Amino acid sequence: MMVNKQRIFIIIIIGALIIGNVFFALNYFPMVKELNELKATQVKTESNEKVINFAEMFIKKVLEADKEVDFETRLSLENAVRELKDEEIMAGWQSFISSKTEADAQNSVKKLLEILITKIQK
Repeated sequence: MMVNKQRIFIIIIIGALIIGNVFFALNYFPMVKELNELKATQVKTESNEKVINFAEMFIKKVLEADKEVDFETRLSLENAVRELKDEEIMAGWQSFISSKTEADAQNSVKKLLEILITKIQK
């Protein structure tokens, strides 16, 4: 009689543990999926923030400049572009800084700003 009660008690405990494990497993996988989505969103937000900061710096220090852009400003812009780690933006930047004429520079600025806006929207 005592052995049967112990068996029943052990079966109830094992059943409760199995039910608990199934419950936690069913909740675990959706949470992992949601966490991965949040991480992807965070990376995208951080990237957008860097692009916006560069665009703002470029507009203020280059487009709104009353005089020729000094070396320190060019260096800070170059570092900001490299920090973005985006080949398309880097290609647009290289096109801009290697412009020989004012018309080429204006076209390069348009293309660079278009690239920046496109990157922010994605």
